[in-house]
Amino acid sequence: MLYRRFGRTEIDLSILGFGCMRLPTIGNKSDKIDYPKAAQLLHYAIDHGVNFVDTAYFYHAAVFLERGESEVFLGEALSGGWREKVHLATKMPVFKITQREQMGTFLKEQLERLKTNSVDFYLLHGLDGELWNRMRDLGVREFLDKKKAEGKFKFPAFSFHGKAEDFIRICDEYDWAYAQIQYNYMDIAFQAGNKGLRYAADKGIGVVVMEPLRGGKLAQNLTTEMTSFFNASAIKRSPAEWALRFVWNEAGVSSLLSGMNCMEQVVENIRAADNGLANSLNKEELLMFDKLRSAMETRRKADCTACRYCMPCLSGVDIPGVLAALNTAAIWNDLTGYVRADGKASKCTECKACERICPQEIPISSLMKEAVSVFKE
Repeated sequence: MLYRRFGRTEIDLSILGFGCMRLPTIGNKSDKIDYPKAAQLLHYAIDHGVNFVDTAYFYHAAVFLERGESEVFLGEALSGGWREKVHLATKMPVFKITQREQMGTFLKEQLERLKTNSVDFYLLHGLDGELWNRMRDLGVREFLDKKKAEGKFKFPAFSFHGKAEDFIRICDEYDWAYAQIQYNYMDIAFQAGNKGLRYAADKGIGVVVMEPLRGGKLAQNLTTEMTSFFNASAIKRSPAEWALRFVWNEAGVSSLLSGMNCMEQVVENIRAADNGLANSLNKEELLMFDKLRSAMETRRKADCTACRYCMPCLSGVDIPGVLAALNTAAIWNDLTGYVRADGKASKCTECKACERICPQEIPISSLMKEAVSVFKE
């Protein structure tokens, strides 16, 4: 395992972090974590050098944007001495906060669920420019200063889903330990993007990358055309390793979070992390990513990462399922994925509530119309 100095902190963070949003579950129910299996994966990762664990109030909820079970799981899994082996991060559910007093209430609850007196990192979850303005005006900077002084957490941070210019502004308006952004070889100019990544790093702010595999989409089920780029390389790596190495190649990246839900993924990612040096990809390899990105962008319909921020749909549409099926049809000419979408696209009323909260800024309502046409509802 390789480690990098984490921004202006004196922490050496493992370049691979364990993200707890996609833990193994029972019966395909998001709020039913398979505790023994998930704990086995987490403990194996820690034993093999991973020292960074990330969760949030919402992770593994039955209904997204409600209280989830991930923090509770970690409270159990990190007991018995495991907590002392990792740097633990969780996130303030800013979407639910309308009053300053709620900030302390949520933090107290989260610490209790995690069975710890303090966390290493406390993030404002999923900021964009408008949400930051609201939280700032509610006094969140003063709250963070107070709770840090009280020892409730060591370092304040934020995760981000918004425009690059807002990301840069937020970086300038508080003394953050790190920023968590979406970044991968398909998303170099999306949201904060490469511009924001390097701006934060130049300021001494640590950068943690989420969605390095775009919800697993850069690791499996690639077309023959896509895999041909990797196969043509003299160096042989799996699609997952190629994607991780692309992110680690950025010197400004402190760590990336992988939502590992089986032992094969944990083992592969840890092995890849042994070689994830900054600036280790050559010009030919970087050019390959440019060509691969162009090939994928011409065919993909929706840049959905299945984060489920859009769910539940008030009209009963299985939005992530429909978008996944639409991508499958566009990229692989395979219409069979649609049968697994519980709520069909024809249920969409074009209320656009989903579009207002979608971190990927996907034009969901128009794509629902397209899905109706493609799948001949």
